Amino acid sequence: MGLEVVGGCMPNYDYRCESCEHVFEVFQKMSDDKLTDCPAEGCDGTVKRLLGAGAGVIFKGTGFYETDSRSKSYTDAAKKDSASSKAKE
Repeated sequence: MGLEVVGGCMPNYDYRCESCEHVFEVFQKMSDDKLTDCPAEGCDGTVKRLLGAGAGVIFKGTGFYETDSRSKSYTDAAKKDSASSKAKE
């Protein structure tokens, strides 16, 4: 049984066979059922999905950077407040 997905933006899941301890990675949709059978040749063991750290979150669009999320009046007030607190030191 060859499991391979080319292209697309689906999450990858790691699995390990409980019988032969074969570890493999599969790209699946989140809505897909978990795999149950080991793909290793000659093994009829069951597999368990492993917990992984996953990938980092990628934010796209506006509003995720300091310059995108604050109004000019807010940043001016923050600079003024910062300058006054430094002067007190």
